[in-house]
Amino acid sequence: MILQTLGVDNYGIYQSVGGIVGFLSFINSALSTGSSRFLTYELGTGNFEKLKRTFSTTLTIHIAIALFVVIVAETLGVWFLYNKLVIPAERMDAAVYTFHISILTAVFTLTQVPYNASIIAHEKMSVFAYMSIIEVSAKLGIVYLLSIGSYDKLKLYATLLFIVQVGLICIYRLYCSRYFKETVYRFVFDKAIFKEIAGFSGWSLFASSSTALNSQGILILLNMFFEPAVVAARSISIQVNMAASQFVDNFRTAANPQIVKKLAAGDLMGSKRLLLASTKYSYYMMFIICFPVCLLAHPLLKIWLGVVPNYTVIFLQIIVIQSLFQVFDTSFYTALYAKGRLKENALISPTLGLIRFPIIYFLFKAGYSPVALSWASLLTYAVLGLIVKLYW
Repeated sequence: MILQTLGVDNYGIYQSVGGIVGFLSFINSALSTGSSRFLTYELGTGNFEKLKRTFSTTLTIHIAIALFVVIVAETLGVWFLYNKLVIPAERMDAAVYTFHISILTAVFTLTQVPYNASIIAHEKMSVFAYMSIIEVSAKLGIVYLLSIGSYDKLKLYATLLFIVQVGLICIYRLYCSRYFKETVYRFVFDKAIFKEIAGFSGWSLFASSSTALNSQGILILLNMFFEPAVVAARSISIQVNMAASQFVDNFRTAANPQIVKKLAAGDLMGSKRLLLASTKYSYYMMFIICFPVCLLAHPLLKIWLGVVPNYTVIFLQIIVIQSLFQVFDTSFYTALYAKGRLKENALISPTLGLIRFPIIYFLFKAGYSPVALSWASLLTYAVLGLIVKLYW
């Protein structure tokens, strides 16, 4: 409905502009992994005082990251937007406005990470379920307002989405402050805790840069060589795949804290059994979803979108096959994450991702189809899922 209301070009512009801000947030992704791990670990050890210091320190770190992202986005990001992206001249004003709103949204999202990590550490997964219902309902309301408003639809969409995201974040924080005493923020910067998180996240930083380069970076790359409609097609395929992956990730998110806690308590075999069982069921769940989607991609997209942008079907078919290999990559990473062994993951997995990006760039430069990026991604995750992670 958003695609039909905004139009293919506006939808593609929004994804490209938001991709710049998302790419700049890769540092946050690295530290959020460390934050979640240490909050879960301290909760498992029962050291409440250190748990409080850990939360406040991680939130202080994320506030600093948010300020860094704002500075870089408002300087280099604005230059890149004006000089490198393929955006119709008559839509540049709306693109710039959307870019600034996306930066504000990123600031609130970046500082929300420690709160979400606390909810996961306490295993209150029902909160995410209820909030997802509220979020979907609010976004449906956005579609209705877009259809009746006479204001620039791209600007209105960005503004309303910002209001929804901030509202949800406020509810999350109120819940945390009420039920989790350690989430009452005090300005604390414990150097010892910071060194632990930074040391743990150092290798994860490399991995996060690779992930950002091959998600938001790919969308930006598409918009440098092709029109916004191609970006929209890729974004739609990613959205379908993320919906399927989120279903499986929610199942795995419920298991991950127990894997970490069992390891923290010294139950190595129990942690290993739970890891292998959750990986097996994650794969079966993903296969049940992906098989019919792959076979019926075009009719499903036709029913869902009405007008299916070029390349959307082939993008979707390849990415859902890729997700089957990706299950092994992400599931077995939990074992390395729980034991703090991120060096091994950073040496191989992200390296393959970093190599993939320049290859895609040169393929586009040589005149290849946008689908080249999908085949490159599929090959990368097949190697990671069937060879690299199984060997570890």
